[in-house]
Amino acid sequence: MPADPSSGLAGETPVRSPGTQQRSAPERPPRASATSAVEVRRSSRRSRTVSAYREGDRTVVLIPARMSAAEERRWVGVMLDKLAAQESKRILGDGELAERAERLSAQYLEGRARPASVRWVTNQNTRWGSCTPAEGSIRLSHRLQGMPEYVLDYVLVHELAHLLVPGHGPSFWQLLEAYPRTERARGYLEGVVAADRLPHLPAARGE
Repeated sequence: MPADPSSGLAGETPVRSPGTQQRSAPERPPRASATSAVEVRRSSRRSRTVSAYREGDRTVVLIPARMSAAEERRWVGVMLDKLAAQESKRILGDGELAERAERLSAQYLEGRARPASVRWVTNQNTRWGSCTPAEGSIRLSHRLQGMPEYVLDYVLVHELAHLLVPGHGPSFWQLLEAYPRTERARGYLEGVVAADRLPHLPAARGE
């Protein structure tokens, strides 16, 4: 069923229904998706909208009962991205960026990447991030502001890895494999590039 991931997350996101009517399935009890932190709740009373919200340490996604498993997976991804983008609209200061980089280095690079500075810049129109290993400095394009947190984290990990390996050889990509959302983040940025002709992606494997 084609669905339109349109805006309106704070309320509800409409789902385009097919031309033929489908009878709603009976109400099902809440169940967790493949990710334990996400709970999908189906409702026979919900027929044209999808919504999501945080509930403690969980994310609850509300969908129509008639959705297929494939549609459910797609819409869970859409709504998680929307929530993340909404939450990341608060612009992090340079100090917060540095703290985030430190946490990411500890989590994915064994703490070996230790930048001297991490800051936003507004003069990077051809790349998402850059670093100067000799100075230990990392700069991120202001265009990343408002994107999902996992995308920002990917660019940070990418630049942190460059503090350890300057080029894009096999050893660099081996480091980046530690970040589990690399491919998803690159797909997001590819979509932004294609849609808006914004900065090029960081170099891909083999480039």
